[in-house]
Amino acid sequence: MHGGRWTPRGFRAIYTSATLSLAALERFVNTNPDLELTDLVAIPADIEAGLAIDAMNVGDLPAEWRTYPAPVALAAIGERWLRESRTAVLSVPSAVIPHERNFVINPGHVDFGKITIGTSEPFTFDPRMWKT
Repeated sequence: MHGGRWTPRGFRAIYTSATLSLAALERFVNTNPDLELTDLVAIPADIEAGLAIDAMNVGDLPAEWRTYPAPVALAAIGERWLRESRTAVLSVPSAVIPHERNFVINPGHVDFGKITIGTSEPFTFDPRMWKT
């Protein structure tokens, strides 16, 4: 519905992170600081070993790739990846911590079924994150 850093509006994609801690940071930096999120869940996903993954490396990206709002060139990369449908997963560097990875998943890809979606569990941020 809204698009994101790696996908334009109107394209279905699932954003996830390599670790729960990175996913939490990604959510934290993209949330209004006046809101304390209380109804979050964590949902694990397991990418089957051997499943092909396309990867974007920092050196392949525009110099301003970490800026906010995100450059439209990044959404164009994701749109091209979604349209070509070579893989079900695109590995991208995190704008929050560039040495760590986020994953964009194409739910319409034929290999999407090789990604196991786990059971959701309640997740809460440590209240100290809202300290002033």
